[in-house]
Formats: sequence, structure tokens, C-alpha cells
Amino acid sequence: MTHASNDPSVIRSDRKLSVNENKLVKRLVRESGRAISDFNMIEAGDKVMVCLSGGKDSYGLLDLLRIHQSRAPFHFDIVAVNLDQKQPGFPEHVLPEYLESIGVPYHIENQDTYSVVTRVIPEGKTMCSLCSRLRRGILYRVATELGATKVALGHHRDDILATFFLNLFYGGRMKGMPPKLKSSDGKHIVIRPLAYLPEKDLIAYAKLKEFPIIPCSLCGSQENLKRQEINRMIGEWERKFPGRAMSVFGALTRVVPSHLMDPSLFDFTNLEVDPTSFEGDMAFDEETFPDLPDALGSDDGGDSNHEPVTGQARAETSPTGQKIIPLSVVGNLQKLG
Repeated sequence: MTHASNDPSVIRSDRKLSVNENKLVKRLVRESGRAISDFNMIEAGDKVMVCLSGGKDSYGLLDLLRIHQSRAPFHFDIVAVNLDQKQPGFPEHVLPEYLESIGVPYHIENQDTYSVVTRVIPEGKTMCSLCSRLRRGILYRVATELGATKVALGHHRDDILATFFLNLFYGGRMKGMPPKLKSSDGKHIVIRPLAYLPEKDLIAYAKLKEFPIIPCSLCGSQENLKRQEINRMIGEWERKFPGRAMSVFGALTRVVPSHLMDPSLFDFTNLEVDPTSFEGDMAFDEETFPDLPDALGSDDGGDSNHEPVTGQARAETSPTGQKIIPLSVVGNLQKLG
């Protein structure tokens, strides 16, 4: 495969992008930058380890982070890491050749987790859980060895929604997939810069960039997974009720602990009458909802006032309702400090 340019900001130099393609690129850069800014994912001096599987999402993640790296007002490093799990037929030459062609530092970690998973998991059972645990432990070790300060994963908006419903329906808990997370041992920060991006846009971007996709023959070929069932449910909702999935995603950013039932999040036991406080009693009121809630803004790809990496020094409002500062301003403040 040949590449027109090593400059990540140049998508294709051999032809002019269509209007829709330009909107797609703008939208992906804008929304990934917004997620980075909202959750302070990347800071000056960071070494970001991008976990590259060979799928569309991780390719898109690497490409978008390179764009932000080229535009950010502060320096941070990127290193791509692939875990070669020794799956039969895995084309081990593809990723090194691609990464060398675009000039990205990389590390290939060779670990035969495939044999472990196929030996331990009975035939016909799903392998995702064990495979994920093995992969996570190896990648954390590699991150330590490489001196990475952040571990970047390619999970997108649809992944986050599906994880929420998996926990809700099958785990009996309200738990999702956060855009930024500290590992259980406290040694690593995991970030998901694609948190605001729908999968359909990443599919279109992969086609536009002609990434050399490597299919997963281990878990990607397994049918009847609970996650696939959830994805089908969400897809059916979107066909029948456009905007519903986006509304649920927005709800994950606007949690009201006092109106749920978790005493560890809200002190129901010591709740007392306070006649001096009045915020509007809705205990007996019917809730009213807009027909099409706009959870995180438009997906139309048009120009936005919010440019997290390269825009002007203007404060914006995040999905959590907090004021956020673009990376350009953060970088300048760090330089001044």
C-alpha cells in the first residue's frame, strides 16, 4: 500500500475531497478534540501509547491523535503498540509496514494468548472476557516498560452505549465505559478519545483513508454474543426512534444521584427538612421531555464554534454542564506556568 503523504493532516493528496468527506474529517477532528478537552485526556509531556489492533477504530484513533499532535500548542509523544496474539493466519507484516510508512514509532509485543484462550474456554463459548483480561495485563506491562503516561483505546460512542446496557441488563448495575479511567492498580491512566464518535463515522473514515484492516478471527467471528444482541437492539431503536440512542448517551453525562437509589452516592439516611432551600418541588409532578433531545450537539459536520485543539481562546460548555477550556488555552497556560 502506498501513502500519498506522511502528513496526517493531509487526508488524500491525489484527489479533491467531496463536501461530505470534508464534513466527516472536520467532525471527527472536532469531536475527538472535544472529548480530549472535556476530560483533560492529554497534557504537555505525555507519552501516549495507542493500542493498535489493526481494526478500523484503532487505525482511526491513531490517525486522529496524530492530527491533534501536529496542531496542539504543546508537545506530546505517540507510540503505537500492537499485541500479536499469535492467531492462526494473522498477517504480522501489515502493521509494521504501515507504521513505518507513516513514520510512527511502534512496538510489537508477541504473546501467544490465542493458545491459552482456546485451551481454557470450551468450544462454543465466548472468549472475549478471558482474552480481554490477558490482553489488558500485557498492555499495562508494556506501557510501564515504554514509559507511557496514557494508554489510548479505540472505543467509540456505540461501544460506550452497549457497555452501559450490558451492565444494566445482565449485570444489574449502572456502569459504563468512562472516557478516562485509572487502572485498578493505580499505575495507568486509560483514555478513550473517540468517546463522542459514532461507529458509522469511523467506518466511513476507514474507507476514506484506506486503512489496511486486519479482521479478528478469534472474537470477531463469534456469533450470538450479548454485545451483538445489544447492538442490534440499539440499531432497531435508531431506525424506529431516531435520536433515542443519543439521548441515552447524553444521560450518562447528566446523572442525578438524589433521584436514584444508591445510598453510597447520596445521603438519604440523614436527609432533613430545610425550609430555607427551595429549588422547585417536582416530587408529584409529571416529567416533560423534548421530542428529540440534543444530547451532545449536531452531527451534521458543519463548522463549530468549539475547536479544542486549534480554535480561539473561548470557553465552552461540556456535556456535563461544566465550562471547559480548549487545549490551545491549556497549553498556553502550561507554558506560562
